[in-house]
Amino acid sequence: MGRCALVAAALALASGPLAAEPVKVRFREGLVHGFLALRTLDGKTIADGDLYQTPRGNTVTSRLTFRFRDGSFQEETAVFTQGREFRLVRDRLVQKGPSFPRALDMTVEAGGRVVVRYTDGDGEEKVEEEQMELPPDVANGMVLTLLKNLAADGPPIEVGMVVPTPKPRLVTLQISRGGVDRFRIGSLGRRATRYVVDVHIGGLTGAMAHVLGKDPPDTQVWILGGEAPAFIRSEGPMFADGPIWRIDLVSPVFTSIAPIKR
Repeated sequence: MGRCALVAAALALASGPLAAEPVKVRFREGLVHGFLALRTLDGKTIADGDLYQTPRGNTVTSRLTFRFRDGSFQEETAVFTQGREFRLVRDRLVQKGPSFPRALDMTVEAGGRVVVRYTDGDGEEKVEEEQMELPPDVANGMVLTLLKNLAADGPPIEVGMVVPTPKPRLVTLQISRGGVDRFRIGSLGRRATRYVVDVHIGGLTGAMAHVLGKDPPDTQVWILGGEAPAFIRSEGPMFADGPIWRIDLVSPVFTSIAPIKR
């Protein structure tokens, strides 16, 4: 579940050299339907989520949808290839409703075409279209997938991302290993690697943000390693200056079960 919205800001950079290139495929993505909950840090559920993932040859379509209790809606659909490396083909992020500062629809294509449709403070729809020079490691909609493919003892890495703002901006996500945390599944204890994702804004804008104490907050993502790595949890904002929200895996709860006929 690796996604632009989940890491619209994020991971503190550990010391050491950074690898700035597309992440190599160690584990191929397959057919998935996952169930998620979006919560505040005090545990209140504010949205219910579904992750749909469909592979076709070396191409994967991943769609992450959140339906908010207040009627808001977010959906991100990423198409990427998984040959020797993960490479984005295109990504579309839609956000609308009272949980977001504005309605926004952003499409990013690997060739550099970026289109952002949004509503301004007066409710008028605006469109920004740019041809950007995007790096081959641009990771919109793929961050969680990339994290599952990192070696737990590997060095920090950098990937590019176009952030969801009215004026599209390319930033660098600096990703490092933050530690190992324990959790439980039933009576079994497990350990997850915690990754920290830090948004690095280059140039004068980034320098001013740092001086003014307005650096984006970290996003933290927990990944269970082993022979089949899995996403466990994330904590971070979904939009600029947004609150820290938590994404958890959830299990279905039956409201009724028909009796078994014997």
